[in-house]
Amino acid sequence: MDRSSLFQLIQEQLDPDNTGFITVENFTSLVEHHELQLDPSKLDMLFALVQSNEDGQVCYQELIELMSSKRSSSFRRAIANGRRTLQREILLDETGLGVYKRFVRYVAYEILPCETDRRWYFHQNRLCPPPVFMAIITIVQIIVFMCYGIMLNKWVLQTYQPDFMKSPLVYHPRHRHQVWRFFSYMFMHVGLEQLGFNALLQLMIGVPLEMVHGILRISLLYMAGVVAGSLTVSITDMRAPVVGGSGGVYALCSAHLANVVMNWAGMRCPYKLLRMILALVCMSSEVGRAVWLRFSPPLPSSGPQPSFMAHLSGAVVGISMGLLILRSYEESLQKQCSWWVIVFSFITFLLFAIFWNIFAYELLGVQLPPAP
Repeated sequence: MDRSSLFQLIQEQLDPDNTGFITVENFTSLVEHHELQLDPSKLDMLFALVQSNEDGQVCYQELIELMSSKRSSSFRRAIANGRRTLQREILLDETGLGVYKRFVRYVAYEILPCETDRRWYFHQNRLCPPPVFMAIITIVQIIVFMCYGIMLNKWVLQTYQPDFMKSPLVYHPRHRHQVWRFFSYMFMHVGLEQLGFNALLQLMIGVPLEMVHGILRISLLYMAGVVAGSLTVSITDMRAPVVGGSGGVYALCSAHLANVVMNWAGMRCPYKLLRMILALVCMSSEVGRAVWLRFSPPLPSSGPQPSFMAHLSGAVVGISMGLLILRSYEESLQKQCSWWVIVFSFITFLLFAIFWNIFAYELLGVQLPPAP
């Protein structure tokens, strides 16, 4: 029986008066006596949902959303009950898996804190659509870096080359009226060390996050970190340019690390304490390197070096917006009040930054460096 036929059967036979509710006994009987072509974990979730209802009724719309893999609050209620009633082997005990399924299982244990979440993701995961966003961003960044490296014949500290700073992709305060620069700076990097650090984190953390939470949510988080990075620099370090995708990278990493800390007992990734310490040391070292290049440039330069504030603002975006996204696996963000508070705060920041860029530079008499 396909899903559309099942939905019609549920409504016609079990809810003929269109009340919007179905008795638990009737639905349990329907599930047990009809063959459902659903993933094993989804069947578990359905039984857990009907068994957890104390009123003896199940909301028809919640059932439809759950069976259609839509994000809804019913999923969380089903999982809460499923932790107590579902008795299935954990994913680590499953054998005979192919290479791709083993990788999916690895991703599930790296990202998700709950065994039932991991089972659900493992059984409903499909290769289409693939996690292309982080891969495309990384490939474009590498291509752009290779082009400028060949053109300048320089692979480190490229920002000291005047021709590099003339790129239409670099954010420079003299060119802030060119709006695309607030985004495009993420494709430019100071040198091989910054590109390598960002690309590694984008692939090691960004791709698994995109596999679990989807391209829309992760691309939104990454781009929010990028935009917040350039706008924060335009407010707090008004004479400095910006290059590198660190704003987006730090948004992803901070969100993931914060999620791991808040769900420490449930996370089953190996060596999590050691890896947490290593990640914090590497991220702090990258910020320290950026601060050193900003205030103590090792080579003579014609103007200020790129700011480090994009790293910090990206981390703030990750801890606020990103943490809520990662904690809302298979839940609708639009139905959460905290999500709208964060969206309102981010829009308020965007509007403030826009007005700041339009009026503050002249009102404060900021002496900007000459355009490259």
